[in-house]
Amino acid sequence: MKKFLAVLCAFALAPVALFAGDFPDISIAELKKAIAEKKVVLIDVNGAESYKSGHVPTALDYTKISGDIAAALPADKSTLIVAYCGGPSCNAYTRAANAAAKLGYTNVKHLSAGISGWLQAKEQTEK
Repeated sequence: MKKFLAVLCAFALAPVALFAGDFPDISIAELKKAIAEKKVVLIDVNGAESYKSGHVPTALDYTKISGDIAAALPADKSTLIVAYCGGPSCNAYTRAANAAAKLGYTNVKHLSAGISGWLQAKEQTEK
């Protein structure tokens, strides 16, 4: 029975794991450079309360734009779009990344370090 449940869980989680890998990672250093050069649209998928507590500078609050994400993103489909959530084990970022990809954005990335990695790197946040 335990083996059956383990196999069942593995199959249930496999699509999530495979899909999560569809977006390349961006490092904190690369993201900081893109922010400084104003060459990125950053989306925080941690929820409204977390966003209010502190987010990566320039990040949009996904809870506010999810109803009409197309209006929040630029017309240029090659624009760098970066989504992030809590950290390396969080997959919530895929909601924003998938939405951008579905709209035709071709340069969608993931800050796998998330807000926890940003803070551990002693980077500043906005409130």
